[in-house]
This record gives sequence, structure tokens and C-alpha cells, in this order.
Amino acid sequence: MSAPSPEAASYDTIVVGGGIAGLTSAAYLSRAGRKVLLIEKNKECGGLVNTFTHNGFRFDAGVRALENAGIIFPLLQDLGITMEVVKSPVSVGVEKEILHIRNHESLREYRDMLARIYPESTNEIDDVIALIRKIMKYMDVLYGVENPVFKDMKRDREFLMKQLLPWLPKFLLTVRKINRLSTPVEDTLERIIRNPSLRDIIAQHFFLGTPTFFALSYFSLYLDYFYPKGGVGALAEGLANKIRAEGGEIMTETTVTDVFAEQHSLRDDTGRTYAYDTLIWAADLKTLYHRTQTDGLPQREKKQITGVKNAMLKGRGSESVFSLFLEVDVPLETFREISHGHFFYTPSKRGLGETHHAQLRQLLDNWETTGREQVFSWLDAFTEYNTFEISIPGLKYADMAPPGQSGLVVSLLAEYDLFVKVRDAGWLEEFTAGLEARIVRVLSHSIFPMLKDAIIEQFSFSPLSIENRIGSSEGAIVGWSFAEPLPVLSKIQQAGRAVLTPIPDVYQAGQWAYSPGGVPMSILTGKLAADRVLRKR
Repeated sequence: MSAPSPEAASYDTIVVGGGIAGLTSAAYLSRAGRKVLLIEKNKECGGLVNTFTHNGFRFDAGVRALENAGIIFPLLQDLGITMEVVKSPVSVGVEKEILHIRNHESLREYRDMLARIYPESTNEIDDVIALIRKIMKYMDVLYGVENPVFKDMKRDREFLMKQLLPWLPKFLLTVRKINRLSTPVEDTLERIIRNPSLRDIIAQHFFLGTPTFFALSYFSLYLDYFYPKGGVGALAEGLANKIRAEGGEIMTETTVTDVFAEQHSLRDDTGRTYAYDTLIWAADLKTLYHRTQTDGLPQREKKQITGVKNAMLKGRGSESVFSLFLEVDVPLETFREISHGHFFYTPSKRGLGETHHAQLRQLLDNWETTGREQVFSWLDAFTEYNTFEISIPGLKYADMAPPGQSGLVVSLLAEYDLFVKVRDAGWLEEFTAGLEARIVRVLSHSIFPMLKDAIIEQFSFSPLSIENRIGSSEGAIVGWSFAEPLPVLSKIQQAGRAVLTPIPDVYQAGQWAYSPGGVPMSILTGKLAADRVLRKR
């Protein structure tokens, strides 16, 4: 691979990846007066924090709502970004039982709902609720103050003395307790609950192997959800506007093909080259190590990079999602009578059992002898017993849908490997249409009977769509699979080191730099990477 030309455009810092982590890094570096270039492969920035328009309906392409987590609001305040937001309340439902979550007391109502559905498991439900309540208290401590990374401690002495220092001992104690809850949630629930259906209803909408604390903190997260007016993409737009206002450059529809570590430069898909003092990689980490050329580096550095590269390439992205977008000729008021705009719904109390894991793995392992009929039979059970995350943007902000109509986004966890097998077999279109039809059928026969004859148009995003657009390995949406050895740091007290790489003057940020991921953690790693660059200078 030839080295770049000496005429390469030169920057203090280049940020690769215009998702929320890359935007955060570029915004802070631009504000600090650095010459910054952000390179994004898509036409628009935001990654999974993106909102688009289709036939007059506004949809969120990735995350359906945002959680502050002591990070987003301090970020906006620190950067001087104005963004109007509303609360995004959550509903949870199983069959005909629907709970509208309002406050901490809703946890008792959740307990009562589960007890009505599974009366034989009342004592076990009480044990789970006690654990959730304990985790909620940990969450209150964890996000008890605004994240100090976004504060100027030299100027804000009052925050330092009256909030941060009294909070710090409680935080350190709580983190130790949190670390003891790092076992997979499936294992924890199996120790507490004998009824497999009840275990499924509580946990089947989490990624396989999700740590217990992260999974069972969901009740606290539901109370923290908010929604920007106009969609979650408003956050990405605000950051992009800040970068430009501070003199930073954003180059979209551009793919980085090579990073020349020794020369401190990179090349894009048009052959243009760019020199950098520092590089922040806020995109897929496997791609970074695939495209980094180490010629000219000392042998010791090459060996370190190769070791990390091998770990990265062995790692696997988390489970992905399949999302069905529905444009419906039904007024928002009809849906408002059933649920809030963010709705976790399970049409059957039976639960998935081994459908999503053992049975699917058997199909994939025996693919050469697996017929389409077997796959579609599996798909029947997969949709009938699953848990759907349903977003109705117009119930959060009315302007998200045309008058008298509603837009819905229906998502469920999906296995990337299955979509690859079907695509390679040549019947992806048939499979996708079958999955869409089954989702509509299940919801029409259960919670949303009005859907049956009211759909104007529908389309979907699969794990393959996510891989193609976002560039994340295996179409992952939150970073690395919990079921694999993690090739990155995963403890919150180590977040400051999560941005380091063995490549000279290259830092990493985003969901792939830390697991578990999410928008707040992506922002945090983006800020920490920018801080490292500024300290280095």
C-alpha cells in the first residue's frame, strides 16, 4: 500500500465517524480553536441518532428516545446548544394488561400486573421487584449529579464543593455494588424465578448476556426518557451546527480507506489524503484495524497493534434489531387511548423460551438442510411470543405525523447471521416481507386491531441495513456482544481509559469503545477523547 502524497491537507485533529460520539469530539475540539475535520460516510450525520421524513411522516432511524443520565443536558448547557424537549413516558404491556409508567410508585403497579398474569409466582415476583428497587437506588446515586466531565472545576467551585465532593464517596461505594451485579441477567433471573415464561417476559427484550445491573435498571431509564421536538436527530443537528459555528469542517459521503499510522495521515475513497496531528476514530473499531497500515513503525508498536487487532477481530457485535415503519390512516388519539408513545408490548405471556437462541442456532448450524418452511415456521413463533418496542413519534410531539394519521416504528431483536444466510440464499426479499406481515398480523390480532385495514405504506430496516448505513460490524447497535469476551473496557470507572488505542496519536470513541454502549456513553467517550487530545497539545 503506497503512502500518501506530501500535498495532503493538514489538520490538528481528524474525527472519523459522524455519529454522536464523533460529533461530540469535533464540537469540543472546534470550540477549543483546533483545526478540525470530521469525516462521515453517509449524507447526514448522527448515526443511530437520526430522524428522517417519509411521505410527511417523521421517523427516528435508530434510538427512539434519549436519556439524560447526567450527561446530555450538561453537554448541551456546556456547549450552549438550545434544544426543546418533552418527556417521553413509557407504557409496558403483556396481552391485555397495560401499565403506564409515571413515577417510582409505578414499580408497585408493575409488580401487581405481573402477579395478576403469573399468580403462582407472586413470591418470586416480589424478589425480582426488590432487586429492581435496589438497582434503582444505585441509579439514583450513579446519576445523582451532573457528570463532572462537562464542568469547569476551576470556575464552578460551588458545584465542586457542594455537590461533587459529597457525592464522590457514595459513587465509589455504589460502583463496587454495581460490579457485583455484572452476571448475565438470564443467570440472575434463573436463580430467582422458576417459571421460564416469567423470566422471558422480564428479560427477553434485552441482548443476550446483558449484565444484571444494566438490564434491570430499565425502570429508572424509563423515567429518564425525553424526546427532542422534531425527533432525536435534533441532538445531532445541534452538535453539527456547533462544529460549523466554531470553524470546524464536516465532510459527508466520504469513506476512509487507509490510515497510515507512521505518517499520521489517511486516505479517502476518492484518493484524497489528509494529514493529522491526532486522530479520533468514532466508527467501527474492526474497520480501524483493518484499514490501518503500520509500515515504518517500531516493531514493538506493530506487535501491540497486532495484538489488539486480533482481539477486535475475534470480538462480535451485539445483537441487532429489525424495525418496521408503518404509516397508518388512524388518528393519534386512537393510539393514545392504548399506550404512551414509547411502548414495550408482549402479545403472549408464554414468552420466547428457546425460540430466539437455541432453536435459531440449530437452524443456522444446519442451514444446508434447513428448508424455507422451517424458517417461516420458526418465524411464526418468533413474532407471536416476542416483545416489541413500539414508538409512536406523534404521541411524543404531534408534528411528527400528518393530521389525522399516525406513524409507528415497531422493533424487535434480530440475529444478523440469519439475515446473511437468507440473503446469500437469494430470498431476502421474501423473508423480509414475511417478517413484516407477521408483525402486522400479531399486533392486529392483539393490541392494535385498527392496523389491519389502515396501513398506507410500510418499509423496514434490517441488521443488514444497519451494517450498510452505520458501518457497525454485524449490524450492532450498542457495541460488543455480551456473550463474547469483550475486547474493550466495560467498567464505568475505567471509562477514561476506554478511549486509548495502541496506534500512535489515535484515540477511539463511541459505542464500540465501551460496552455497554448507548447515547450517553457515546457522548462521554467522545468528550473524553477530545480531552485527551487537548491535554496532549
